[in-house]
Amino acid sequence: MVTYRVLVVDDHKLWRDYFSSALRGLPQWQIIGEASDGLEAVKKAQELKPDLILLDVGLPTMDGIQAARRILADDPSSRILFVSEQRLWEVAEAALSTGARGYVVKADAGRELRHAMDAIVGGRRFISARWGGRVVEATSNEGVAPVVRRHEAGFYSDEPTLLDDYARFAEAALGTGHSVIALLTDSGREQVHLRLQARGVDVESAARQGRYVWLDVATALSSFMVDGWPDEARFWSVVHPLAMQAARASKAEHPRIAAFGECAPGLLRDGKAAAAIRLEQLWDDACRTYEMDTFCGYLMDVPRSGEHGGVFQEICAAHSAIYSR
Repeated sequence: MVTYRVLVVDDHKLWRDYFSSALRGLPQWQIIGEASDGLEAVKKAQELKPDLILLDVGLPTMDGIQAARRILADDPSSRILFVSEQRLWEVAEAALSTGARGYVVKADAGRELRHAMDAIVGGRRFISARWGGRVVEATSNEGVAPVVRRHEAGFYSDEPTLLDDYARFAEAALGTGHSVIALLTDSGREQVHLRLQARGVDVESAARQGRYVWLDVATALSSFMVDGWPDEARFWSVVHPLAMQAARASKAEHPRIAAFGECAPGLLRDGKAAAAIRLEQLWDDACRTYEMDTFCGYLMDVPRSGEHGGVFQEICAAHSAIYSR
């Protein structure tokens, strides 16, 4: 069994003792050091090179957000999980903007901490359910239920049918009080809005409430593409605030986000197949991290063989379902 080395950073001894107690008897975790302030955390991270850092926000000398920036500047591969009493959305967004891989509120640590740690050392990310992250569901044998996410791709032979399905997807989410993120061109946005209005959806009201967010595809891509390739750090710096703000605006008791649009399909249309596949993989990670349903619409016939057939198979692998219309 692989053992992961953990650095615990918290200014309260009771919480440091709690982490030790929570991980006691679990052979995959080894606490190799503790720190009680931000400067000490930076120093010990450099010396010990832990596999995972549990980091509080409210620290003396240097707060956890500043410490995370220093740690990641020194070693960008550092894996940081914030575990904090802070429950403000703005604080969680600021913490995640450092490049940290997760955020758990201390009040939820009993339910979420171990799952968050497992996710992060496994190469994934974890956001507390209260920020719109996926709800952790325990199974009867004390394991974790598999993530059931909806990340679908549709291949269309004509644009009107694709736009109709975009509108139906958005209508269903808005009608149940959830939030929608649309990544479309100007013309695509206008067509979807017309269809929503024809269905009796008050798009302008949803937009004012923050439950309908539209981003121009070209602007969205420019925010995280570097030399024609999706930069992972920049991708998450865009997705975290976007998803959290959408979840915050939701009227539902358990916030859920619906996202749809043309980012990866646009890259594929421009001949950037590898970049499109990589973006779909990153977005699939986002669907596993947040309570988010995503619909990607490709305006093309389903490729069945040859070079395009291989691309199609890789796109399929990054989605929970594929269909053609």
